[in-house]
Amino acid sequence: MSTAEERLAELGLALPEVAAPLAAYVPAVRTGSLLYTSGQLPVVKGELPVTGKVGAEVTPEDAYEQARVCALNALAALRAEAGGLDRIRIVKVVGFVASAPGFTGQPQVVNGASELFGAVLGERGVHARSAVGVGVLPKDAPVEVEVIAELLPDA
Repeated sequence: MSTAEERLAELGLALPEVAAPLAAYVPAVRTGSLLYTSGQLPVVKGELPVTGKVGAEVTPEDAYEQARVCALNALAALRAEAGGLDRIRIVKVVGFVASAPGFTGQPQVVNGASELFGAVLGERGVHARSAVGVGVLPKDAPVEVEVIAELLPDA
C-alpha cells in the first residue's frame, strides 16, 4: 500500500510550503486529536492565479481546479501540524465559493477539494462536507476551503 506522499507523486502533485497567514491567525491548530485548518485560499507561490466570482469571471471548471489548490494548501498545513499525512483522517470540509448571482454549482466546485482528498488519502479522505455560496472572499479569491481532520493514534 502506498503512502499519501507516494500517491501525491503518482498524481504529479507536490505539497507547497505552508501558506503564510493573511491576518492574525495560524494555518492550523491542534486540540486533542483534532486538527483545524484556517481557510485556505488557492494561493500558488504567494499569488492568486485566478480571481473573481464563479459563474461570471471564473468558470466552474476553473473554480474546481482552484478548490484542488486549496486542498493541497490544507494538506500542507495539516502535514506540518500532524508530522505527516499518513497520520490524519479528514473529518469535515467546508468550501466557500464566491458566487455570481444565480450560480448554484457550489457542490461541484468544492468536489475539486473533496476528490483530491480521496485520491491522496483513500478512505481516510472521505468526509462530511458543506459547500456554501458567498458574495466575496479575501483577495477576491473564487474559492476557500477549511478542514477538520483527526490525528490518528500511532499511525
